[in-house]
Amino acid sequence: MPTVALLVNPASGRRGAAVAAAALLERLRARGAEVHVAAGDSASDSARLARELAADRPDALVTVGGDGLAHLAVQAVAGTGVPLGVVGAGTGNDIARELGLPRAPDEAARAVLAGRTVAVDTVAAAGRHYLSVLACGFDSRVNERVNGFRLRLGRLDYVAGVLAELGSFTPLHYTLDVDGRRLAADGMLVAVGNTRCYGGGMRICPEARYDDGLLDVVLVRAVGRARFLRLFPRVFTGSHPGLPEVEMLRGRRVTVTVRGPVGVVAYADGERLAEPPLTCEAVPGSVRVLMARPRR
Repeated sequence: MPTVALLVNPASGRRGAAVAAAALLERLRARGAEVHVAAGDSASDSARLARELAADRPDALVTVGGDGLAHLAVQAVAGTGVPLGVVGAGTGNDIARELGLPRAPDEAARAVLAGRTVAVDTVAAAGRHYLSVLACGFDSRVNERVNGFRLRLGRLDYVAGVLAELGSFTPLHYTLDVDGRRLAADGMLVAVGNTRCYGGGMRICPEARYDDGLLDVVLVRAVGRARFLRLFPRVFTGSHPGLPEVEMLRGRRVTVTVRGPVGVVAYADGERLAEPPLTCEAVPGSVRVLMARPRR
């Protein structure tokens, strides 16, 4: 009998995660799985539960919630061999978009019990692992703003945050070290990606692959506000590479140092991580992720 641990954030997706988890639980048990369900009262509680669930060595640890919950689960399963499944039921769902299971409960249950896994890289940074993209600069300051919004509107939150931040943002001076190659420039933002998307589907690192052992680095050089407003929407489609203001780099180890008139905190998987300077290093194949089929 397969054992499945479900880690749920019932408040995610305007409480849609609770409904999704209940439907998945029903389908898994109907197919003969032994399922253990846990729901944390806070991020720290969910992190504790993830560690406890992973320590029991289930056949799969499946999160039902947003990117933040998946991020907590990654800390528990990285390097352990316990397969991770991600059902996106939050706001942005960038991890689920790249690495997740189907949202439909029947399809998700079949995929979990089939046990088909893919070896996926993580990125080690500031003592943690992340799966998707690290944001550092204008984008992370937007994230700070969005987290303070009382009313959440999904993907539109990020657009509103961009417009609010643009009025006060001042370019920063970045120093990047990518596998020993050094680049110094004034810029709007730096993103270090293991997968393609952040901010609810924005393709900031459109060529990133989760299994190549490399990190994709995007530097958007300093530009005026009007030009940035014209440039930024291209991130939604991933058509910004090749623009003269955009520098694309790739490497296994990336160090980001920032100087500027405003404070910056880096975000990874949409979660507050640390202030720079910080180093991001690819950890090849450190998590086995359940997928219905490999994605590219």
